[in-house]
Amino acid sequence: MASYMSMGEAHRRITDYLNRLNDVISYQDGTSLKQLLSLSSESPSFLALADALNLFQDANRLIKQADKYSQYAEIVAPLFRAMQSYRVGHLVESYQAFEKSANAFIQEFRNWESAWALEALYVVVYEIRILAEKADRELASNGKTPEKLKAAGSFLMKVFGVLAGKGPKRVGALYVTCQLFKVYFKLGTVHLCRSVIRSIETARIFDFEEFPVRDKVTYMYYTGRLEVLNENFPAADHKLSYALKHCDPQSEANIRMILKYLVPVKLSIGIIPKKSLLEKYNLVEYSDIVLAMKRGDLRLLRHALEEHEDRFLRSGVYLVLEKLELQVYQRLVKKIYIIQKQKDPSKAHQIKLEMIVKALKWLEMEMDLDEVECIMSILIYKNLVKGYFAHKSKVAVLSKQDPFPKLNGKPINS
Repeated sequence: MASYMSMGEAHRRITDYLNRLNDVISYQDGTSLKQLLSLSSESPSFLALADALNLFQDANRLIKQADKYSQYAEIVAPLFRAMQSYRVGHLVESYQAFEKSANAFIQEFRNWESAWALEALYVVVYEIRILAEKADRELASNGKTPEKLKAAGSFLMKVFGVLAGKGPKRVGALYVTCQLFKVYFKLGTVHLCRSVIRSIETARIFDFEEFPVRDKVTYMYYTGRLEVLNENFPAADHKLSYALKHCDPQSEANIRMILKYLVPVKLSIGIIPKKSLLEKYNLVEYSDIVLAMKRGDLRLLRHALEEHEDRFLRSGVYLVLEKLELQVYQRLVKKIYIIQKQKDPSKAHQIKLEMIVKALKWLEMEMDLDEVECIMSILIYKNLVKGYFAHKSKVAVLSKQDPFPKLNGKPINS
């Protein structure tokens, strides 16, 4: 802590930092530069520098003393203030100072011809988002309106504009896009994702395959989630499957995050995940849903939805899972058909609605004939069941060929 540091030691730590900053920029050492710009890492060297700054209190004088320092004064002076404020827990002040430093850094970055500082830019982009989230928590705890994450989003759009050129820096655009997604999802303003997606997917300056794998995985994960919200399940399946296929196999937490959305998407197009997969990635909330679909057990499905309702609502998959009821009804009717076929093969394709009512009653689901007829009408309309009604006799007459069409990875007809 600062109380155990002499003034001379504080002076030395600050000048050491300034010398290192000058050297890494002179030698275009992006790896070392990114380490000098990270606040949230809270590394021992950062904590010691922050303590030195709070003890010395006149770092601006040191910055102005030499030209090699003063040329980066607009980056360093507010960066030092951000460090000081962060160290003492004043997160709103830290964010405000860091944003000034970040804006100055972007101006310098724009002037550098090559992309040597991209890794450092990534750190600045990441830090501005993390600091904004922390600053907003501080504002909220003090009864004030959280506004810094929104400001961070505006800053990130500015950075995206800097990278959206024809030079080598453009490969950084996808990383910034992914940070923007995180901001918009956190703020609940996912509609703002559209413009940046349009830029990435339609602008001729970008070739998706030239972006780093890490960023492509994150991008596909977030755009896959957007497709889930839009109920565009084939597109969601494609994007989330891409993310899963290219995700680092050692990163189980990331795989779990992808599967949390991919599992309900797969279920919606009739593909049932293996029990071992759900167990391996601790996706137990889907176990009963999968079991309900296999059994045709409507009661179990509704119980699972009720039990994990909060989790599914937070993830935005509740409505997707709720619509699985039709597939569960299909499975139930199919089970009745199989049992009837074993008893009397000649009449297997004629299912009395009364049989379905009894099966539901056995599941403690009370429905009358009219409700069951309505459900069967929907199943036939959605092509989950092939057949027609004999209304007078209250019988569903099923097709003798493929009465229960499989979805085969396609969504239910709307």
